[in-house]
Amino acid sequence: MNVRLIGAGVALMPGLFAGASSAQNYPAKPLRLIVPWAAASGTDLMARMIAQKLGENLGVQVVVENRGGAGATMGTEAAARAAPDGYTLYIGGSVSMAISPVIYPKVGYDAVRDFAPVSLITRFYNALSVHPSVPAKSVRDLIAIAKARPGELVVASAGAGSTSHLAAELFQSMTGTRLLHVPYKGGGQMVIAVISGEGQVMFSPVSTAVPHAKSGKLRLLGVSSAARIPTLPEVPAIAETIMGYDYGGWQGLLVPAGTPVDIVKRLHAAVLKVIVTPEFKDYAAGEGSDIVGSTPEWFAQFLKSEVTKNATLVKAAGIKPE
Repeated sequence: MNVRLIGAGVALMPGLFAGASSAQNYPAKPLRLIVPWAAASGTDLMARMIAQKLGENLGVQVVVENRGGAGATMGTEAAARAAPDGYTLYIGGSVSMAISPVIYPKVGYDAVRDFAPVSLITRFYNALSVHPSVPAKSVRDLIAIAKARPGELVVASAGAGSTSHLAAELFQSMTGTRLLHVPYKGGGQMVIAVISGEGQVMFSPVSTAVPHAKSGKLRLLGVSSAARIPTLPEVPAIAETIMGYDYGGWQGLLVPAGTPVDIVKRLHAAVLKVIVTPEFKDYAAGEGSDIVGSTPEWFAQFLKSEVTKNATLVKAAGIKPE
């Protein structure tokens, strides 16, 4: 498992060490951790592990509160409007923070303005795979086939605006190819469609694609990361063929904007202890995720870049809310 503590040797954010008095008695009561997805979802399972370990480090209970709905915007809005006192935490991700806000015409929050980042926790990538009937044995082969047969190959996704959809849109825009996008009602249906041959191409979570590739139902061509990932060292990064290609999902810990910076520092130190525990490493490895661990300042810049990147993709593809 690859663990990268980004920016650990630099200042966390301006004024982070100022006003330390506000954290002297923090936390004095239980914390709540808002998850903008339903219970038993992947994000929820990760959040519950973080909540337990974070509570042990801070000496108080951390209660998970599921607030799913509307593309994860309902729970995100609730977190944005919470009191900035350090007692409301939020697990944000690529969909809730950088995709839904640029697809839905009105959401009740600004991902950059209304939150104070604590740490980017994990990044996860999609595996580019094809049905065995597609003769492509590499990313380069797939590009050649797609150019020879524009609009014929069906690329399945987990829904319009999903990470699987946007990964495909970025692929097409960077290669000058045209695939026929067919959205499904979730990742499970997307995978079934490609395994059955109803679709030919998909960008699915690595942890989903690998078992089907081992059974011969799919052929893995690449991973949507900038470099090969430790869990699949034999599978090329798409970027080895398409220079600069990099599209993945992510999850991070944030608090409402205005939370005292010394409390942000306390939470940052605590979550870094959580993500290097054997239990969390095992969880991340099983999900095919990279553990990151970043400073708040680095996470803030990363968030801005993700919003900009996805806004460009959504506009170019003409994606509308379902």
